[in-house]
Formats: sequence, C-alpha cells, structure tokens
Amino acid sequence: MSALDAPDGESPHVYSREYAVSLDSQDSLKHTRDEFHIPSKAQLKVKSLPEAARDASSDASSDASSIYLCGNSLGLQPRLVSTRMQQYFTTWATQGVFGHFKPLAESPLPTWLDADTRASECIAPIVGALPSEVAIMETLTANLHLLLSAFYKPDINGRHKIIIESQAFPSDHFAAESQILHHDLSAETSLITIEAPSQPQPPLSTSHILSIIKEHGSTTSILLLPGIQFYTGQYLDIPTITNAAHEAGIFVIWDLAHAVGNVPLQLHDWNVDAAVWCSYKYLNSGPGAAGGLFVHENNGQVATRGSGKKVFTNRLSGWWGSDKSSRFAMDNKFVPIPGAAGFQLSNPSILDITSLTASLEVFALAGGIGPLRAKSLQLTSHLEKLLLKMPAYANKHFEIITPKEPEARGAQLSLKLQPGLLDKVMEGLEERGVVVDERRPDVIRVAPAPLYNTFTDCWDFVEAFGEALEDAVRV
Repeated sequence: MSALDAPDGESPHVYSREYAVSLDSQDSLKHTRDEFHIPSKAQLKVKSLPEAARDASSDASSDASSIYLCGNSLGLQPRLVSTRMQQYFTTWATQGVFGHFKPLAESPLPTWLDADTRASECIAPIVGALPSEVAIMETLTANLHLLLSAFYKPDINGRHKIIIESQAFPSDHFAAESQILHHDLSAETSLITIEAPSQPQPPLSTSHILSIIKEHGSTTSILLLPGIQFYTGQYLDIPTITNAAHEAGIFVIWDLAHAVGNVPLQLHDWNVDAAVWCSYKYLNSGPGAAGGLFVHENNGQVATRGSGKKVFTNRLSGWWGSDKSSRFAMDNKFVPIPGAAGFQLSNPSILDITSLTASLEVFALAGGIGPLRAKSLQLTSHLEKLLLKMPAYANKHFEIITPKEPEARGAQLSLKLQPGLLDKVMEGLEERGVVVDERRPDVIRVAPAPLYNTFTDCWDFVEAFGEALEDAVRV
C-alpha cells in the first residue's frame, strides 16, 4: 500500500506525485533551485574527498538528486559562492594588503574595509532593520554574550532575572546562566525558565509567556526567547511578546537562528531591543560562518555632551567598533560607531562575508523574503497534507508537534515518532537519499526551504518516510 493512499471518497489526485510536479511547474520561483548545488544520492554515498571531488567535477545531471530537507540545520551551497570566493582569492593573490582599500574596476566585491557595511546593507531587508542597526560579526553565542555584557546590569534588590524558555537551545541557556554567575548571582533565583503548563512539552502559548512576564516583570532585566523554537518549529509572536515585556520594563533579546531567512521579520518596526542569529541555516552561508547582531537605533546611539565627551552604552569594545574615520589613528580613544557596528570587535572574516553576501544575492533574485515566505507557506502546507493522509499517521506511529496554524510556524515540521523508531527510520531515510535531521529522543525535523526545495521533494520525502517507518515498525 502506498504511503499516500487517499481516504475513501476523496480524490487521490492532490496526493499524487503528478500533482506535486504540476505545482512545481507553476512555481514562479522554480528558477532559484538552479542557483544551488543539490547533492545527488550518489554523491552522498562517497567515502573519500578525492572521490567527492571527481563526482563534483563530473556531469551529474543524470544522477538522481537527494531529497534535501535540512536547511534548518545547514543550508545548501549557492553556486554563486564559489564564483565570489574565487574573485576574493584573486583579489588577495594579486593585491595583497591593498585589497583593504583599493577598489578594482569590474569587481562586484567591496574593498575589505567596507565589506561589513555592504553585508549590513544586504541583510537589513531580510530582518526588517535599518542598515545601521545590523552587523555581520562573530557567532551567535558570542554576539549574545556581547549584548548581555552591555545590557544586563543586574541589581539583586531590583531587576536581576533573565527569563528564558525551559527548552531553550542549550547555548542560549549556557550564555544566560554564565552571565548570571559572572555577576556573582545564583541561577536558582535569577534564571526563570518558562515551563509548558502541561507535559509532554507542547508549543508555548503567547498567553502563557505573557503570564510569566507579568509574574516576574518587576524583577526581570532581560527576556531572551527564540523567534522560532528549534525543537517544535513554533514561530513565536515577536511583536506582542516584545510589547508586553517593554510595558513591564524588560529589555528583550531574540535568538533568530531559525527565523532569519525563513519568516518575515520587522525588527525595527516591532521595536525589538536586540537580536542575534547565525547565517548557515536558511541564509546558506556555510558551516560556522559569521553570525549577525541587531541593536535597535534607540539602544545604539552615541551622544555628545557639552564638554565634547561621547556618551554611549558601555560594552565590551574592540577597534573595529570604533569610529571609522579615526580607526587607524591608533590613539586608544574608543568612540563607537552609532548602531550595531559599534559592537564589533575585530575586523570581520572576508571569507565569511563574501559567502554570505553571495547567498543574499540569490535572495534578491527571488524578490526578497516576501515571495519566499509565500512559497514556504504553500510547501509546508502541502507537506503537512501529505503527512496527515499517511496510514502511519492514522496508526499513530508519529505525530506533528509543530503548530498547525501557518502563521505560527516557519518552514519546519517536527515529527515526533513513537519510542524506539528513530534510529531505524533515520537509517532508512539515509539509505533512500533523504537528508533531514533528528533531535533525540524521537523527533525528526523536516524543513522544505523555498529557495531550493520543491513540492516533489515533499512528496518524495513522504513516500520514503512511509517506507522507512514500515521497516522500523516490523523490526
């Protein structure tokens, strides 16, 4: 029996592979898939780098593409990245140190001195910010520590608490706890974790989050939450939660690792205080590439007193965050650049920025986050429809723990398997050339990315998933 047999009385057409193919033919963004390297099933099976290199250089058009639905973990490589990287390598090889300052005619790359500014201009529309409010720098957790060092000023007799969710990504939890300990406070009294009102852990309702803010508002300094929860895929109501926290006098930081490049964001208009993100998931900049930081213009101002003294929020400082016009004066006078750039420490990795801005060129080719979100809603909805019609779903071999409301999720659906099935199912999916990721003990995360995934990918995944489940259940 097919994993996608239609229920009695319902047309099977919408559950067929032919229907998925027809949806792909009508997709106005189908051209962006060609902008990416999609690993073939054969490529995923190679065991050595020389073999991988030979496979990558050969014509693999006849090889079946893998079903890659793992952009929530690591996005695929845009073809433009290698082009831009080679242009960077050529600049470095032929110009040496002059690459910092010397623009080359007919080069699409900025000078290295201006690369961070170019990156800010490119990422600003993706997160709904002014270019001055964003910086491409460091990594997510490092940026989180930089923000907490600047804006977490606890007073044990007043505001000293940090509120996070109980299922926060471990690095966020570690950062919050270590900052509390750094100030000689106790996590037992200063770290508040939002627990779900019932178990097993369901998505957190906005009303429940607001109730925790209300309960601890007068003693809380920082609220740190994810834009999209990494385990369930829930898209939190950022503007409503931010507004409630502000009414309670709380500074709000959002971890947007799973939200940036995935859902529309309006950080400036939502009056978000600050945010951090990585760039290797939906932004496709490569493993471990530089992250991003947002600081609302209200929190990054640099004022001048009558005496001429500069007044600004103290922060851990470095020379790349100091005023650009005097940066090379070497006078040891730190005057931060207004906005997020003033939180930079060292000169950024040009490799990372070159990769990220190449990927963002593909976002621009797609028309920005708006059209991509529209396609994403359709992709994830189609995936959900196929999953809900599976016999394995009716037999309760898995459930979908991501919210069913489209506005309450991004691209990702989290599938919670019955205990004991995960390892065998993941093994079966890998054998069938399907790439998704797992979160133990029993969750598979499936994320169709609209830049390169198709409706046919969703159908093929569900078919393979059904077969892998059948094999796992029989064991």
